[in-house]
Amino acid sequence: MSIQSPPTLLELAGCSLLRDKSRTILDLEDLPIELFPPLFGEAFSRGHTEVLKKMVQAWPFTCLPLGALMKKPQLEMLPVALDGLDMLLAQEDRPRWKLQVLDLQRVPRNFWRTWSGAMFDACSQKDIQKNQTLKLGPAMAAKLPLKIFIDLCLTEGPLDKLLTLLFLWVTQRRDRLHLCCNRLKIFGKATGHNRKVLRLLQLDSVQKVEVNCTWVPSILAAYAPFLGQMRNLRKLLVSHVRMPAHTSPEEQEWLLSQLTLQFLRMDCLRKFCVDGVLPLEGHVEQVLRHLKTSLEALSITNCPLSDSDWNYLSRCPNTSQLRHLDLRYIKLTNFSAEPLKFLLETVAGTLNRLDLEACEIADCQLQAILPALSHCSHLRTLCFFWNRISMSVLRYLLCHTARLSQLSRELYPAPLESYDAQGAIH
Repeated sequence: MSIQSPPTLLELAGCSLLRDKSRTILDLEDLPIELFPPLFGEAFSRGHTEVLKKMVQAWPFTCLPLGALMKKPQLEMLPVALDGLDMLLAQEDRPRWKLQVLDLQRVPRNFWRTWSGAMFDACSQKDIQKNQTLKLGPAMAAKLPLKIFIDLCLTEGPLDKLLTLLFLWVTQRRDRLHLCCNRLKIFGKATGHNRKVLRLLQLDSVQKVEVNCTWVPSILAAYAPFLGQMRNLRKLLVSHVRMPAHTSPEEQEWLLSQLTLQFLRMDCLRKFCVDGVLPLEGHVEQVLRHLKTSLEALSITNCPLSDSDWNYLSRCPNTSQLRHLDLRYIKLTNFSAEPLKFLLETVAGTLNRLDLEACEIADCQLQAILPALSHCSHLRTLCFFWNRISMSVLRYLLCHTARLSQLSRELYPAPLESYDAQGAIH
């Protein structure tokens, strides 16, 4: 039988206040700061609408992580919180210890307890008194827009009720707040409605974009200007781009340039991933040459590459400090191993993850890159799964990787001698 901890004095005080709603509303200005998070959580989960509105206005911290509390049964409480924000925005004087960020990102619910506990520690009476001297005047406070953070996934279908409500509310108050998004996903076909949503966002707040659609490049080109405004983008993943059969080489070059020219405006891009992007073949240089930063991670998977692609990849200045290199499902059988060998030699001092799964690497190619591989002293993860390697070369490979002291995860194929005549592993 489990023994539950008795409620704390703070929790008992909060429950007592909620039983007398009129008293709670009157006492908010004098409420101890450590009571705000647990009392807010109770008011939100139990549907105390008037208390919630007033708590939003009197919130003593700069950030309100409302997304951590939101579940489907409580979605009707979001309009209540937005009503409280309207009242807050109507105030001319917003001192420093008033709300500046509404966080609607869907973090785990236990984040609320962890976050509020950290806030208690950071808000001792001494710290509060110290921060009283940091209040902003009305003129300065009026210049600081309220920021609303969300994680956004755009699909072909209509927005759900929550996002529809939020975007309508934001549209009507664009001069007083900023809608921000750290992680943006776009699934399915691009729509004009999705472009309207992107125009609402503060695009310089986006740090990670995942485009997972079967798009023709003309649609990708229409979205390219939005990417160019994401100046703080750190990770870009583009997948499943197809080229119509009637596209001329000149049009193909132009369409790709619409995307790659946006890289000139990205000062923070560190991770670049493409998967199943067929137009990439023969255009790796065109795609990578506009990058302004050295990449930490490069992933090119399920894409056919040409000799010129491999040659440029091996000498590209933006790939000289890679920590992660993922080349899964890129056929290497008919290519020289020299460019890959040169690339491994270049990144030997930084690389800690290498994935060459299902690249159809043969014995001779593996032997060619082994000297370079054995110098990757920081390598922690190595994947050679689903390649056709003989027992003798696999043994040779293991002798080399045994010298890599930080290598902790290794995935190797069964040697060719393990297969029977029907292709099944014995």
